[in-house]
Amino acid sequence: MSEYQLFLQERDRIDFLLQKGYKITGIVENLSGAFVDFENGKEDDKETLHIVTPEGRKYFSVVLIKQQKEGA
Repeated sequence: MSEYQLFLQERDRIDFLLQKGYKITGIVENLSGAFVDFENGKEDDKETLHIVTPEGRKYFSVVLIKQQKEGA
């Protein structure tokens, strides 16, 4: 699978969680990618996504900045 196809899958998984009302609550980055924690405050559900592509990391960073601006 191409790196672009992998990014599209990561973006779709992030968007799916955001549409379900999840918010980013934590990020752990290491050499194998980033582990992004999502939490749904209404249902107390937690999900963790492993983001490995640079484009995916940029995408969740933009989502996080947008989320912080909306909360401020």
